[in-house]
Parts: sequence; C-alpha cells; structure tokens
Amino acid sequence: MATHLHRLLLLFLPSLLLFRRGTLPPPPPSPSAAVYPVVLVPGNTCSQLEARLTDAYEPPPESPQCGAGSNERGRWFRLWRNATAMDDPAVAPCLSDQLRVVYDPAARDFRNVPGVETRVLGFGSTAGFLADTEANNREHARADQPDLYLYGPAIHRDLCMRRLVEALQQAGYRDGETLFGAPYDFRQAPAARGQPCRAFGRFTRRLRALVERASRENGEKPVVLVSHSQGGYFALEFLNRSPLSWRRKYVKHYVMASTGPGGLLLPLRNLASTPGEAVEAPDALVALPSPVVFGAGTPPLVVTRDRNYTASDMSEFLTAIGVPPLGVTLYETRALPVQLGFRAPLVPTTCVNGVGLSTMKQLVYWDGNFSETPEVVYGDGDGLLPLASILALDTVIGSDPRQEYYKSIKLADTSHAGVVSDAAALKRVVDEILWSTPM
Repeated sequence: MATHLHRLLLLFLPSLLLFRRGTLPPPPPSPSAAVYPVVLVPGNTCSQLEARLTDAYEPPPESPQCGAGSNERGRWFRLWRNATAMDDPAVAPCLSDQLRVVYDPAARDFRNVPGVETRVLGFGSTAGFLADTEANNREHARADQPDLYLYGPAIHRDLCMRRLVEALQQAGYRDGETLFGAPYDFRQAPAARGQPCRAFGRFTRRLRALVERASRENGEKPVVLVSHSQGGYFALEFLNRSPLSWRRKYVKHYVMASTGPGGLLLPLRNLASTPGEAVEAPDALVALPSPVVFGAGTPPLVVTRDRNYTASDMSEFLTAIGVPPLGVTLYETRALPVQLGFRAPLVPTTCVNGVGLSTMKQLVYWDGNFSETPEVVYGDGDGLLPLASILALDTVIGSDPRQEYYKSIKLADTSHAGVVSDAAALKRVVDEILWSTPM
C-alpha cells in the first residue's frame, strides 16, 4: 500500500525519479548530433508470425474447416497480425489451434503442433511495430487473422511501440540504419539454464548478431537496448546470459519499460479459469507472481476460507486449481528458476514504469471454487504490474553493488502501455534513449 508521502508525491509531481548509482547524464543531444544505434524489443504479441501447414496438420474435430484442403497448406501465410478478429467465431478456433505450442517430453522443449511451421517476421526492422489499423491497411494476406493478447483484450492500440518508433524517427533515427527491431516468438519464454529452449536460443543468437551489426554499421558505437513489458524478460535474460565483456563492449545503455521482477496477477487468474493452458503457455508461467517479491512473509496473493497462497506456494496453488502435474513440473523446472534469476544486467540501466493506477493485487476465492470469478482486491501499480513488483527493481537491480549506473523513473497516472505511447511518458523515454550515459 502506498504511504501518505508517496500519495502526496504522486499528486504534486508529474514523475518520481530515484537515482541509485551513477551521476545524472548530460542533456539529450539535438537530432542532428551523432546518435547511438537503438534496438527495440517489443511487448507481448507485438511480433508478427507467419505459418505454413503441412500434410501432417490435423485440424481439431470440432473445426474441420481449419485444414480442409485449404489454400494455406504448403505456403506461408500471416498467422498472427493484430487484435481485430478475435470475436469472429469462424476464425478464432483455427487461430487458437494453429498458434498452440505443446511440450515434447523427448526433446524436453516446446514445439508447434504437428503440421504447423512458424517463423517470426521482420527481424532487424521496426516496421512490424504497428497499431491494428496500420497493420490492416499495409498487409493484404490473411486480413482476418486476430491477435490473442496474453493478458486479455488488447489494453492499448499503441502497445506495440508504434509511437515510440515515430518519436525516435522524429529525433533523427532511421529504420534499418540507426533504429532496429528484435521481434520474437511471444508464445514461448526463456527457460531456466540447462533446460532446452530452441526458441529463446534462436532469439539470443539473432539479437547478438543484430547488436553487433548495428554497432559495426554505426562506427563501432555501442547500442542502446530498449524493451517494453514482456520484452524486458527476453532482453534482460539475453543480457545476463551474454559474457560481461561483450555487454560492456556493445551495450551503451539499457532502457527497460513496464517490467518488474515480481510478475503480475492477471495470468494467475487466467490459469485458475483455464488450468489446462499451463502446458500450452510457457510465457504465462514466467509472468506469474514471483517469490522474489511476493514470497513467504508477504500478504497473500490468493485468499480462500481454508488456505491463503503467496508466490512461495505457487506449486500448491497450481495443483489446487487443477493444473496437470506436467504443468506444475514445467513451472518448477523452466519458469521459476528464470523468475528467481531476475538480476542486474551490469550495464547502465534505466527502468521506466507507470504508477498510480488501480491494479490487481489479491484474488479472493472464499469458497475455494477456482472456476468462479474471484473477488479482486486492487492496489497501486500500472494497471497490470503491482506497485510492489515495480518497487522491487530498486532492490533487485539498484542495490546490486556491481551495477554501476541505475536510474528508476516512476511516471504518475501512467498505464503499462502508456509508458511507450502517452505523450509525456514518451518524451521521458526518448530523453533517456538520447542521453549519453556513463560507461
């Protein structure tokens, strides 16, 4: 719960800044000044996917039209585009089935359903970071394909960095020259070290090569890496799995927007209503509340008449809501170690988060019936991330003595998506990108 002083600060200040280490950077350069190349890692569902169906694809029995000798067989088509057609009952069943990933026990990894091949589009470019209307106008193939936003309906049409791209272009950046994009397969997530994860391994290799190319093509300048929301988990895990010498050579500054080490409650509520998805949504498992922030000794996340649950009890909670044993094992072996490993990247880092909005902080299933809609207790946050998850950045990253430069910016009355779309917030983010931080 926010303190009285915190509420006063949010009332009278447009933003709250906490400087943990390092000194204030110089003012941003003019657009004509030399710039450091920028690589953007977008949020969840903002990467576009193509698919190709082979003869091995068998549509679900209830939706035989999904593979009925369709024109999609043998050719690439746009599987994932935007958030325009999820309510179309003729489209949603096919999209849901063809987007699914399943766990392969032999490979100890997730893969597409048999007969579906997928690929990420436009790696290296920001052209795909578009709002729904622009995406529909610019693309001609499979215009009926919808977007399945992990946390429910799309909360903001500019979630996918469109306005940030435009603001950087106005500041002098050019796509493919000084501005680059790193889309990824958002259906999956980084897995614990030692666990096979082909999707994240492929992303890591491509992002490392992109950063090196961006540096090489811009006079050997290091890059500014910028992430939003789920992209922060991908970018931070990428940095922490890269050699420190490589990070210090190629990364000038990391700007992480709308990401917190504590995760959020919305995927927890979603899993309670559809527990079977735990074995088909590795990204949802990583986004669950983390014991790093919501562990033993903290207020419970879930309240029932007979038992309360913190993030330290997540395995027991997953079992209680009906998640299959495989799903619990995947959480414990693949997702939980990533949550516990959330740590300082040891490159100059600025974290930008919204605060001051009503945000889910506790679920009450008083009768213990997890299939029913819970009573929701709200607190402070950005509308998705609870305040405790945001404040934990100052402890997890800012208090690490090895993290030489760390800056935290809390933007009052700014949403999770608004950090990269609202005018005032955009200016702050762009200023941080343009600032030349100390190495």
